[in-house]
Amino acid sequence: MEPGIPSPLDQAILMTLLYADVFSFPMTAREIHHFLIGCSASEEEIEYATSNPSAWLTQYIEVGTLNQQPIYTIRKADNTPVFATRQQRDIASTELWSKARRYGVLLGHLPFVRMVAITGALAMRNAGSPQDDLDYLLVVKQGRVWLARLGAVVLVRVCKVFGVTLCPNYVLADTALEQNRHDLFMAHELTQMIPLTGQGIYQQMRSLNQWADAMLPNAQAPFYPEKDAAPHRVGRWIQAALELLLSGPIGHRLEDWERRRKMSKFHSQATQSTDTVLDAEHVKGHFFDYGSRTLHRFEESLKTYNLVSGFEVGQAGEMFSPAAD
Repeated sequence: MEPGIPSPLDQAILMTLLYADVFSFPMTAREIHHFLIGCSASEEEIEYATSNPSAWLTQYIEVGTLNQQPIYTIRKADNTPVFATRQQRDIASTELWSKARRYGVLLGHLPFVRMVAITGALAMRNAGSPQDDLDYLLVVKQGRVWLARLGAVVLVRVCKVFGVTLCPNYVLADTALEQNRHDLFMAHELTQMIPLTGQGIYQQMRSLNQWADAMLPNAQAPFYPEKDAAPHRVGRWIQAALELLLSGPIGHRLEDWERRRKMSKFHSQATQSTDTVLDAEHVKGHFFDYGSRTLHRFEESLKTYNLVSGFEVGQAGEMFSPAAD
């Protein structure tokens, strides 16, 4: 390769770091490999390309350390303390992780819940503080989306008394696993989530969204895998008994009542978010389109470095929740 002419791998590495830079997130070589945008490569290739960077890549990246490992980010003219920030966030995420797992498993024991996954910044070990909200995606039984969400809200309120903020930020039916938004933001949300319960449902979700593999081809499994903590024995018996109680006409009426009640409230809150979805199979909204803002910043960065993603970045899906009350 001629001097000054970047290889496809160098361009993919820089593109990956530019996306992470939107979140002020320097990356290890393993993280770069896992979330490498638009290019398949081995861990060894990424390790070599980052530890022995080409002259072209060297001019754009700088190196710090995290837990005695090299981490990489975009070179900046100012003295933004991104490496210190990553260290602080890693410590905060470590403090939050066991708590997030414990409460996520509790969510997985609620009636009709089939999968629980950690989402958001914590899924990338990038939580801002040990007091951050705990974000989750819930997959629930079809026909009981709003009733299952109501159960989650009850747990949210109980945990709030103890100073813990749970955010079941996306609730969807097990018949609605395929995502309608096909863009880099949604691909990241799909690949970075950490399933705590319902590994089989997680695999179905990934299988139904294989479009994401073209954008993030190395991210075929969770970066931080967790053992499936789905209910068993007494926990499963209690869950099954409650589901039996709420599966007949009483459950149908409660589901319909809760859906109409909350949709009326949410529609009064909604603005023009590109991805607010409130129906019988989805509760997805928050009414602030963070995804589009993320992709806009990423697209602007690509222009600055004369890079092209090779696929339509598009507008972002959203994985944040309406108010929990």
